[in-house]
This record gives sequence, structure tokens and C-alpha cells, in this order.
Amino acid sequence: MNRMRVKGLMRKEVYEIVRDPSSIAIAFVLPLVLLLIFGYGVSLDARSVPVAEVVEQPTYLTASFLSELDHSPWFHPARYPDQASAEQAMMQGRVQAILWLRSDFSRRSLSSGETPIHLTINGVDANQARIIQNYVNGTWQTWLQQQATLQGQPLAVPVVADVRIWFNPALTSRDYLIPGLIAIIMTLIGALLTALVVAREWERGTMEGIMVTPVAKTEILLGKLVPYFVMGMGGMMLSTAMAVFLFHVPLRGSLTVLIGSAALFLLTALGMGLAISVLARSQFVAAMVAIVTTFLPAFILSGFLFDIRSMPQAIQVLTHIVAARYFVATLQSSFLAGDLWSVIVPNLLGLAVLCIVFLGLSVLRFRKRLD
Repeated sequence: MNRMRVKGLMRKEVYEIVRDPSSIAIAFVLPLVLLLIFGYGVSLDARSVPVAEVVEQPTYLTASFLSELDHSPWFHPARYPDQASAEQAMMQGRVQAILWLRSDFSRRSLSSGETPIHLTINGVDANQARIIQNYVNGTWQTWLQQQATLQGQPLAVPVVADVRIWFNPALTSRDYLIPGLIAIIMTLIGALLTALVVAREWERGTMEGIMVTPVAKTEILLGKLVPYFVMGMGGMMLSTAMAVFLFHVPLRGSLTVLIGSAALFLLTALGMGLAISVLARSQFVAAMVAIVTTFLPAFILSGFLFDIRSMPQAIQVLTHIVAARYFVATLQSSFLAGDLWSVIVPNLLGLAVLCIVFLGLSVLRFRKRLD
């Protein structure tokens, strides 16, 4: 490998990047847009859920309990005169739950055992239905405890849970989503940037000129890899800075470990893009293949949104060839828990294996031939 030839190829690629601002947009504008969309527009938290309130016999106790719901950020309550009108509102999609306080609410509110409220939840979205149920149960238990304290009576509860929440004590979905989103962004950046590189050379007819030069195929691939690696790491640092300073996601792990794992993952993503670009001689085909084979699996099968352990066994096995799976786990550990080496080391080993596979495939499949 000749250092001067590699430097010349890298300089040529830098000129191509400057001439084609789409590469800069992919590396820096795309992370900015995706982080703003997901950070502000996507949330797994249920807030301001429209809830219908039906009270058969208003008393000071019903008013006290409903005030807990009225002042909760999780609910947007609306009062209905009877159960039938509330059910009609749920059928029309105007409310997601019905809280029915029957006439014996005041008499049985502090008795042990039975719950004198009736909760009906729209179960179309099963995840939101479970969240609403938990929110109402939590509000109910809090109110019961307050009433028992005011009356100087112990609340008869068979089991008292002492809950400790680790790593994300605020239970904010944004803190969980943003680290995983960085992995998705870097997958898209690495795969798209390099998937278009060789394909663009074929479309513009400049690959023939490279083929007649004395450069080796490893020098060609390295000359194209290094500039986009630098751009990808710049996009990664931008994403991390936005996560910490704009969205206030805690970074509890070491920045050195984060950068090292990001570099390894970016090499893997660039290797996937190079493998695609070697096989596809059209930029359009290369871009479509990159999105289908890298971005979509990373989005669905990496654990970013869906827990891998809840997937069918065959799909769980399939996720082991998705590089983003390993990086998502590493990022969530680094941001929320710290440097947990029992989590980080196995995932870095998995990334290293995939990195060797994809970069090796790129070298083996690349030929200095026009056929």
C-alpha cells in the first residue's frame, strides 16, 4: 500500500464531497432533522389522555378524588352526565377511558378489598391502555393514602411495594429513545454515504479512469472510507451534543468509551455501505438497497423501539446479524447506566465480528475490472 496514492485518493474524495453537498447533508443535516423530530415529536409517554368522568352521586370525596385527576399531567378529563353518553364519546374517539364513580363511592372509598370505581379503557392501542390503567391505579392508591392519613386511620393494604427505578428514574421515554436514535442515524449515515460512493463513480464514468491507474483495490477502498469515516464521526459528535445539551439526556458513561464504540460501529456501517456499493452500479439501486437492508432492520430489530426478548425466537436469532442491535445496547448503557462492561464488552465483540465480515466482503468483491 502506497501512502502517497492513498492520500491522493482521499484528497480526490474530499473534492467530491465539497462538489456534492448531499454528502454533507446526510452527515450533518440528517441527524439534526431526525433528532428534532424524534426528540420533540415522538414520545412513548401517555400525556393529556382524554378521560370521561361519570359521577352518579357527587360528594366531597368524589370531588377530592377527581381533583387528583384534574391536576395530573397524564389526564385531560371531561365530565359526562351518564355512562351511556361517555360510552358514545369513546365510540367516537373523543375519549380513551371512562372513569365511573358509582353512588356508593363515598361509603366504600376507605374500605379494604373492593375498589368502588369502574374504569373502561379503549384497548385498541394495548400499550397506551396499560399505561392508562397504571396511571389511574397509581392516582387511586395515592388518594386513598391521603384520605387515610387525613382521617388518622391506617390504610389496609396487604402488600406495600417499595419501588426503586434504576437508570431512568423520571421514566421519560425521550431519555430511552435518543440514545437508540443515534445508532439508527449512524447506520443511515454510514450505509448511505458509502453505498453511493462506488456507484457514483460508475455512473459518472470516472471508475474507468481509476481502473487504469496503478492503485490497488485496498487503496481505492481505503481512500473512500477514511473521508466518510471522519464525516460520520462528526455527525455522531453532533448527535451526542444535541442529546446531552438540547434534550438533557444524561451521559453517565465515559466519553472515551462512547467514542470508541461509535468508531467501531461506524466502521461496520461503512463496511455495509461499501459492500452494497461494490455490488450495485446505480446510485438509486444502492440507496434503496441500503435503506432496506440496513436502516429498516436497524429500526425494527435493534431493540430501539421493540424489546428483542418479546420477539419470536427465530426473529431473536436473526437480530444477531443486525449491527445496530449491539450499538443500541452499548449506547443505552453508556448514557443511562454508565460503563457496564458486562454489557459493553460482548456487544463490542459482536460489532468487531460484523465489521471484519463486511469490510472483508467489500475487499473480496471489489475488482479492478469493467465487467
